Amino acid sequence: MTMTTKPNKPKSAKTPVTKKPPVTAKAAAATPVPAKAVPAKPAAPPLPPCVRLAYRHPGAQAVFLAGTFNQWHPTATPMQCTGADCWSVELELPPGIYEYRFIVDGAWVHDPASAETVPNPFGGLNSVVRVVAAV
Repeated sequence: MTMTTKPNKPKSAKTPVTKKPPVTAKAAAATPVPAKAVPAKPAAPPLPPCVRLAYRHPGAQAVFLAGTFNQWHPTATPMQCTGADCWSVELELPPGIYEYRFIVDGAWVHDPASAETVPNPFGGLNSVVRVVAAV
């Protein structure tokens, strides 16, 4: 009986596995972190132009402003007494054409200082203010 032996195959050489030391806080702080792309914030929209309306009426107790910018609500926009019978208010309005009237102690009156007026359906005049965009 002949016995044959098979040649021994060499065992494949495996790369030895080495354990990495744990990362310390100091080493983590020194490790650069790739920057993340941060989307740019959109620019803030420009503020609407500020419009100042003033009215002078000796002896007035309360003055309000009503117009197309506040749906003609008679008490929505109170004016402030600035002394010497003068009343004023500042509004931030987008560009456009607006009609308005003052309500002085309950009576609706147009602005005598307005350069432009239009007839209203009640037989009186509405004052007009044109607001243009800031350049």
